[in-house]
Amino acid sequence: MIEVRPAHDFDDMAVMFAPKKPESSVCWCLSWRLSSKENRSLVGTARAERVRELCARDIAPGVLAHLDGEVAGWAGVAPRSELHPFAHSRKIPHVDDLPVWSIWCIRVRPGYRRHGITGALIDGAVEYARACGAPAVESYPVDNGGERVDQTMAFVGTRAMFERAGFTKAADTDSIAGGFPRILMRLPLG
Repeated sequence: MIEVRPAHDFDDMAVMFAPKKPESSVCWCLSWRLSSKENRSLVGTARAERVRELCARDIAPGVLAHLDGEVAGWAGVAPRSELHPFAHSRKIPHVDDLPVWSIWCIRVRPGYRRHGITGALIDGAVEYARACGAPAVESYPVDNGGERVDQTMAFVGTRAMFERAGFTKAADTDSIAGGFPRILMRLPLG
């Protein structure tokens, strides 16, 4: 059974993101949350500590999927206003002034792929945003036309996976990921 819940448990986040060497500077899904200056300044264990702080807030930094009690996947979802690169992007437009939430990263652990985790994560992220009062949720996936997306860039998702969750294209962007154009997709929640 897949259960998706807010990512308030730092230890579960560590299952998804912690490097084998704690002093390594890995993403921890902070790159799309922070300004480039702050992102570069957080190195090693400071990145983990920043995630620990985010997990302790009332609004979780995203949602985690559990399959039979084990951490299986992650979806970053938060108010767009908290995501510095999206809030200030010149490449991904704001289609209106709604205080939308954004899904910017979807990640499924090896060994848990092809079990419906991605769809459950998107649905869970939408439900979490709705419960927090979001009027709409956006995503910025690649429009890959069914072509294979390089695994390192697949975290942005694909148009088809968001269409299956009820999102529709709201705008083109000037952003590219893995050689494919990204589009802005939206799901109204009201």
